[in-house]
Amino acid sequence: MLESLKKMFSGNEGEVPVNTGSKPDISREKSAELYEKAKNYFPGGVNSPVRAFKSVYGTPLFIQKGDGCFVWDADGNQFIDFCGSWGPLILGHNNAKVREKVTEVMQNGMSFGAPTALENELAELIIKNNKFVEKIRFTSSGTEAVMSAIRLARGYTGRDKIIKFEGCYHGHSDSLLVKAGSGLVTFGETSSAGVPKSFAQETIVIPLNDTKALEGAFEQFKDQVAAVIIEGIPANNGLLMQDVEYVQFLQKICNDNKALLIFDEVITGFRLGFEGAAGHYGIKPDIVTYGKIIGGGLPVGMYGASAEIMGHISPDGGVYQAGTLSGNPVAMAAGIAQLTELLRSGFYKELNTKTTEFADSIQRFATARNYKFKVFQIGSIFWLAFTEKEKIQCAEDIDPASMEKFKVMHRELLNRGIYLGPSGYEVGFVSASHTKIELEKAKRAIFDSLDVVFRNK
Repeated sequence: MLESLKKMFSGNEGEVPVNTGSKPDISREKSAELYEKAKNYFPGGVNSPVRAFKSVYGTPLFIQKGDGCFVWDADGNQFIDFCGSWGPLILGHNNAKVREKVTEVMQNGMSFGAPTALENELAELIIKNNKFVEKIRFTSSGTEAVMSAIRLARGYTGRDKIIKFEGCYHGHSDSLLVKAGSGLVTFGETSSAGVPKSFAQETIVIPLNDTKALEGAFEQFKDQVAAVIIEGIPANNGLLMQDVEYVQFLQKICNDNKALLIFDEVITGFRLGFEGAAGHYGIKPDIVTYGKIIGGGLPVGMYGASAEIMGHISPDGGVYQAGTLSGNPVAMAAGIAQLTELLRSGFYKELNTKTTEFADSIQRFATARNYKFKVFQIGSIFWLAFTEKEKIQCAEDIDPASMEKFKVMHRELLNRGIYLGPSGYEVGFVSASHTKIELEKAKRAIFDSLDVVFRNK
């Protein structure tokens, strides 16, 4: 079986016949019924905006089950999943070791609001294998971790202003839910109703990959900047991979101005490698935030830094941060099981090599067809982009019109049994549970979907 699939899919992708047409739409009858009902309970029928499928065709799919690299929706449709709950399921859905550890711990209770040995165990696992943090604090989400890191930076430096980059997303806390104003160096403008202008104006938003803009910001707001925050590798608005020289520049300018450098590694942490983007670049941020993967699929976040900086967090210091469910034993158990697997010899090499081969094969196909299409990839993260550009390093380099092509592609892929996040700005994830057979099937579906997109352009 595997050998026949290899012959079918691993040849010269450019010689694959052009796909003859769209596939019939999958049934969404039950998902549609659930969505209509959900609209009575939740704004827009969802508990997170991107789930509403506003950027693609059809109603949201209500997922009923996940196992390995597969998910099934309420209508019984089966998909090879490259969303993976937006990244944390690096081992795949319903991993046996994670499930068994969680089940074992749940026998003793699910929440105490008090310390448990599991917190110590997970913290030791992280700190012993990640040289970029000496002490950590668990939270219940990535947004909470970033919000707390910002407060820590302000409390530690005694300064108020934060510099963030256009195209980087750091959760929905008030200080960071801002967009750029006009000009290279400007106060942020609120990008959501309910965020006071006074909050947004403590955040300076500048373009990514623009050293002059950053120099100008520090000059204009001299001795006022508490921290610069950047996604380890920006992956919430495309995959905007930065050159190491630029990241080194960020570290130097922060040091020169006595500001802190914060890496938001909610996506990249433990995904690119056990030390995330910090390890990839070989750069030590002052504060790092994590999420997703360290909970094995359960809600969790974390921020960490040197013992000296973390000493400013209460009860040791004056920066207050608390959480009733922080260090929840069930989430800690899932994290222990998952991170133990990630430390297995060769884990990341195998996963990243598999993803590189997958992405390269798709790119060879698109190039042979002369399609304006690129696959950007790092580690086990990939992004499918309708562009001719060899590099996209800032948000303004993404053509909004290209999202119409992704919209068509997303529908074609669903109809061929492939599940991606419902937005062309979102990245995809390969997990350890994706076998060569599933990746070959996914490649064929992507080839056919690209043929449909460009035939109908």
